[in-house]
Amino acid sequence: MIRCILLDDELPSLSYLQALCGNFKDVEIVKSFNNPQKFLDQVDKLDFNTCVMDILMPNLNGLDIAKLLPNKAIIFSTAYKEFAADAFDLHAVDYLRKPYQADRLQIAFDKAMKWIIANAVSSEGIIELNSNQGKTRITASQIAYIEVADHDRRDKYIKMTDGPDILAKNISLDEIMMLLPAGKFCRINRRNVIALATVSSYTAQYVICKIKGTSAMIKLTLSAPYRDHFINSLVV
Repeated sequence: MIRCILLDDELPSLSYLQALCGNFKDVEIVKSFNNPQKFLDQVDKLDFNTCVMDILMPNLNGLDIAKLLPNKAIIFSTAYKEFAADAFDLHAVDYLRKPYQADRLQIAFDKAMKWIIANAVSSEGIIELNSNQGKTRITASQIAYIEVADHDRRDKYIKMTDGPDILAKNISLDEIMMLLPAGKFCRINRRNVIALATVSSYTAQYVICKIKGTSAMIKLTLSAPYRDHFINSLVV
């Protein structure tokens, strides 16, 4: 989920942007500001991962504000194209020209989502997912395997080695793989991702996973399109 702050000193432009954002189901508008200083006064209390902000604003420049938000996906907006180079020097995920267009805004939010996913893994291997219990933080090393839910393919069942299992909501296996530590997990078929550390044995057709701390042995299908990558992933 994109949790977004909107910042634009021009109220008509801000109102139009709010209306457009209401059409995107994966975008939550946390708060809107037409005063950059009020935004900075509250920024430490706001839970957001993305900011769509104007560049030319009174007293505070959007480029300067972006420097104070190193861990947020920044989407700049302006009516002036000459700021594009400066925007990308700050590693903004996108740069929008006014007036806003819904299809162009969708592209910007898609880029923001990729940025969020790519930056989600913490140094402790903790990932954050939307689940049936709300925002859930999971230690990646405690994941045994992941499976597409039978009741809804948009949901994913996460089998944990320690603690209750998790039902992740509205996320693809590819998106989960981007969150997980590189080299520790592998896709073995269209429905399953496994933690390589749980692999006990395998054949050309199946992978046997042992759940840590239990006697449980889980047999999962190893599909041909994923077989070579799986075997190569096991090589130390």
